[in-house]
Amino acid sequence: MGRVEGKVAFITGAARGQGRSHALRLAEEGADIIAIDICEAIPENQYPPATEEDLAETVRQVEALDRRIIAEKADVRNFDQLKAVVDRGVAELGRLDIVSANAGIAGTFNRSEDIPDDQWRNMLDINLSGVWRTCKAAIPHLKAGGRGGSIILTSSDAGLFAYENISHYVSAKHGVVGLMRTLALELAPDMIRVNSIHPTTVNTPMVNNEATFKLFRPDLEHPTAEDFGQAAMVMNALPIPWVEPIDISNAVLFLASDEARYITGVPLPVDAGAAVK
Repeated sequence: MGRVEGKVAFITGAARGQGRSHALRLAEEGADIIAIDICEAIPENQYPPATEEDLAETVRQVEALDRRIIAEKADVRNFDQLKAVVDRGVAELGRLDIVSANAGIAGTFNRSEDIPDDQWRNMLDINLSGVWRTCKAAIPHLKAGGRGGSIILTSSDAGLFAYENISHYVSAKHGVVGLMRTLALELAPDMIRVNSIHPTTVNTPMVNNEATFKLFRPDLEHPTAEDFGQAAMVMNALPIPWVEPIDISNAVLFLASDEARYITGVPLPVDAGAAVK
């Protein structure tokens, strides 16, 4: 216990799924949390959005671990909102050490030539530019602390290789790797480490929904989670259909901790071997 004791982490997309899991795992190991989520629907997303009640539940669970948390609605497409939350969080909690740029969307599934312009723009604005804005809001506080820090950017296996029917998502997630590598060089003199996480399918609402089931099983009119799991297992080297949020959170914790004090510029797959299959 106590691997990030006394530190403060800023996490985006924290209302549920991976973001909530990251908040709880870091809090279990001693961190206080600054958390944001849009808590609103994104029109092209094909699954229900996180809600303000979800974000409140994240707060409840972090506080149950006897850690402090500042949580607000904010949109990663709006830099002023991000900056206001981070500034307030640092003012109240006293410091910033860890950034988990986790917020993202799955969007719709189309061949590249059929993706509407607005959906392409929105995907990159959230999944790539939103990551950049998160870092932009946080970096001045990391530098001001003079203690170094760790930034973890959530990419995907789709940031390492291609998938059909989601070229906007693949492009954004590849872009996250380029951003990570550049930030790792720029921030190294300040002992701020920057790495990216690359999950395979994760057991969250972003993946476990009817639209994703149909993408993987177009042969079925109403595919189930079990049908999807059988198809998803084909992607992974290990014989599992998906990983759990805690599997990603454990990797985030490692990269945030002093155990990874000299690890920077690394794209880390947590993907049951999908990247080598």
